[in-house]
Amino acid sequence: MSDKPSVLFVCVHNAGRSQMAAAWLSRLAGDRVEVRSAGSDPGEQVNPAAVAAMAEVGIDISAEVPKVLTVDAVKDSDVCITMGCGDACPVFPGKRYLDWILDDPAGKSVADVRPVRDEIERRVRGLLDELGVPTQH
Repeated sequence: MSDKPSVLFVCVHNAGRSQMAAAWLSRLAGDRVEVRSAGSDPGEQVNPAAVAAMAEVGIDISAEVPKVLTVDAVKDSDVCITMGCGDACPVFPGKRYLDWILDDPAGKSVADVRPVRDEIERRVRGLLDELGVPTQH
């Protein structure tokens, strides 16, 4: 791992969980971590309930767009965190892989997305602790 760790969050549609996780990591780590997110089957837009839930905590993800998972994104990341994308994520030696089991916010209300958002924040804070990266907030 370089001086500046890189983290890739992957879920199926890159429309909810991985977008929220990337936004939390960017907010909490600032420029001390390179952050990526992608989906094995990207959706057309970020989940509006995820956008609303993140806005409630002062994080704007409304301009984000789902991105396709590429082999290069995995190769270029020190840590790859999957969230329900199964075996779609390519595996390379020397990479750290984590699988975060989280409810998919697809089709859920903002009230139902809040607990997912809060659990993602908790896990991102734990990841930063493991990486030895101090949080900004």
